[in-house]
Amino acid sequence: MVNAPRPNAPVSPLDALQERLGHRFAQPQLLQRALTHRSFGAAHNERLEFLGDAVLNLAVSTLLYGRYADSAEGDLTRVRAHLVREDSLHRVALSLHLSQVLRLSDGEARGGGAHRPSILADAVEALIGAVHLDAGFGAAQALAQRLFGAQIDASEAAQWSKDAKTELQEILQARRLPVPAYRIRGTRGQAHAQVFEVECEVSSLGLVEVAEGRSRRAAEQEAAQRMLARLKAPHGSSPARAGQSAGHER
Repeated sequence: MVNAPRPNAPVSPLDALQERLGHRFAQPQLLQRALTHRSFGAAHNERLEFLGDAVLNLAVSTLLYGRYADSAEGDLTRVRAHLVREDSLHRVALSLHLSQVLRLSDGEARGGGAHRPSILADAVEALIGAVHLDAGFGAAQALAQRLFGAQIDASEAAQWSKDAKTELQEILQARRLPVPAYRIRGTRGQAHAQVFEVECEVSSLGLVEVAEGRSRRAAEQEAAQRMLARLKAPHGSSPARAGQSAGHER
């Protein structure tokens, strides 16, 4: 009698994650720890995050060094900053479906921690650190290539201009003016979907711009971008024109 074929066993969430990563852990406890938030217990992922941050910077730097052979150090630094910032890591975490496998305390989970950008971005760094410990830098660099390579290969260095905060600070310093001040005006929404309202003030010119974002950093960048637009407009930096944007000046 021929036995009927057994149906395929369901793939566990951790096995599915390893397939998406393209790395099978020889030490599964490293994977488990990389996905463990400090709210869950003492064996959390913050040390792996610390290691992963350094490994990711080196891996991405190596990729950029090869991809942008004619670019200056400052350009490479800006590209790397774009790739390893929280917003970019959050997008990587979403592509890996990390929210499905994070280990959080009940309270953190109820508060939406599995969808919080900072927690997800930290988990990506922790995973890279875990891969490095599990199989060495070559495996971690290969993972960085899989996660960021397409974005690097499809872009040109000219696309990665200075971020708005850096450009604004350089413009003000060139005019011998104090650097801008950023302040949080308020937040709204649940913890996992907060919206930050931030103001950017150039007190020497009597100008303030306000913007919102899903993180403090994103809101600050948007406020700086709006301030740049003001300064680059004809006579935009003149305090005498401050009254033209009601509600954005002091």
